[in-house]
Amino acid sequence: MLDDHSRFCVASVALRTVKAADVLETFYLAAESYGYPAKFLSDNAAVFSGTPRKGRVVLESELDRLGIQSRHSSPYHPRPAAKLSVSTKPLSLICSSRPHPRAWLTFSSSWMPFVSTTQQRPHRAVDGRTPFQAFHARLKARPSAGSPTQYRVRRDKLDAGGRVTLRYLGRLRHLYVSYKHRREPVTLLVAGAYVQVVAEDGSILRELTLDADRNYQPVEQAADSTMS
Repeated sequence: MLDDHSRFCVASVALRTVKAADVLETFYLAAESYGYPAKFLSDNAAVFSGTPRKGRVVLESELDRLGIQSRHSSPYHPRPAAKLSVSTKPLSLICSSRPHPRAWLTFSSSWMPFVSTTQQRPHRAVDGRTPFQAFHARLKARPSAGSPTQYRVRRDKLDAGGRVTLRYLGRLRHLYVSYKHRREPVTLLVAGAYVQVVAEDGSILRELTLDADRNYQPVEQAADSTMS
């Protein structure tokens, strides 16, 4: 994940299979260290854009909530892809020279020293400065809306009744999500009182703002409840 102006790498994670929740978790990782951006540009992969399916993915929904403009590159437009390709080409060459590059990529510690080194090399796109220098030389644009100060990303599984349990303000809240998706793994995205429950394919199964005075669905309630 690069800063578009400086080519500074704000996050670098290798995954065998990239899911929508992984993208959001990496975005939060970058934001925790460098703050939230004013805009987010990506390609049209399914984890970034729901437009081909006439919907929205969890990243787009979260960017909207944070006041961050979400943009996608035009199909087959070379410029955005070229920026990433130039930045990652040396890493690709190193990986291809390894006997088992796929296994090597599963360990982030193997390439983080490389990423750190690239931040200190002069870059033609930023007038010969290093990405590190260019990134820290300018004031940063920020979202138009306030960002949450606390967030959590938690992986869980719905129980036999389609529920998930979440601790909020010291009390357990039993949230009914979907009986249809019972026993399936989910990811909980929590920002203060705001909660999204996301399926493995990135679809949002439920989103709500928690009420501190409610416990929501009790554990003993029937499994076929249809709480709204």
